[in-house]
Amino acid sequence: MSRRLGWSSMERVVAVVAYDGAELLDVSCVTSTLHLATQLGGLPPYRTVLLTPGGAAITCDSGLVLGGQGSLQRWTEPLDTVLVAGGLGHERAAADPLVVGHVRRLSAVSRRVASVCTGATVLAATGLLDGRRVTTHWRYADRLAEQYPQVHVDPVPIYLRDGNVWTSAGVTSALDLTLALVEEDHGPALAHRVARGLVTYLQRPGDQAQMSMFTAGPDPRRDAVRAATALVTAHLDQPLSTHLIASEVGISPRQLTRLFVEHTGRTPARYVRRARTEAAAHLIARTDLPVATVARRCGLGTAETLRQAFLAEFGVPPARYRRQVRQAS
Repeated sequence: MSRRLGWSSMERVVAVVAYDGAELLDVSCVTSTLHLATQLGGLPPYRTVLLTPGGAAITCDSGLVLGGQGSLQRWTEPLDTVLVAGGLGHERAAADPLVVGHVRRLSAVSRRVASVCTGATVLAATGLLDGRRVTTHWRYADRLAEQYPQVHVDPVPIYLRDGNVWTSAGVTSALDLTLALVEEDHGPALAHRVARGLVTYLQRPGDQAQMSMFTAGPDPRRDAVRAATALVTAHLDQPLSTHLIASEVGISPRQLTRLFVEHTGRTPARYVRRARTEAAAHLIARTDLPVATVARRCGLGTAETLRQAFLAEFGVPPARYRRQVRQAS
């Protein structure tokens, strides 16, 4: 193993910490993204190393086995970033003094610390998250907050940065987090080239909700609700009254409302407004279209209606939302 490096000299060494029961995607999203950033000319280049307890092979959630590239407890080479993977084994790892102690040791001498998904539980066990605002997979957010009351857990964002500590939501949000790290290190141009190379549709801003209208579908066993939500997302620029949607999917407005409340937590009208607002947020963040044009394209009618929707959903008007997203980039 080369000993020539460290983040302050020839390359950025990124240690991905994993353990039995780690999620393979949490590892591969990070390593593949950083490898492509290097291939596309990022300087200094990244070198990723998989650190495991004792340097042993680990068995991932999926049953696949990954060979360790270095021993967590014996690693002494300078590191740029320590990143802890999540997975179903996260609580066992957080209860292991060896894992916790050496993650704390390596983090203390690294420029940056991060976690993917439930890897935040391991970081919380080290004390590194005390007093910080962090995120994790929405399904585990309540448990993390209960176990570590000194950590400020926000289950909504895809990823968060608090000082030199980054945390991200579930599984594929590792891609969004790593693109943000590349952008911090090398600028937005390279990050966007990497995103295109990975054929990812959108480099999502960190404050985008984990559970958006376009990722949190209704119960697939309810065909009427599934058909109705598909109709909504495909025709946001069209009139979408409850009566019209009900007629299109072949049920009564009353039944549609009951099913929507049961399976989405919203009435059809509120679902439509939220979907339009989220679509508008994508256009506001990623295009230079005037607010009035965005409002028309998303079925919100006027710039003032869009403004009111943004204030209700995001707490800021569209122009400020656009500035915030671009400043973050």
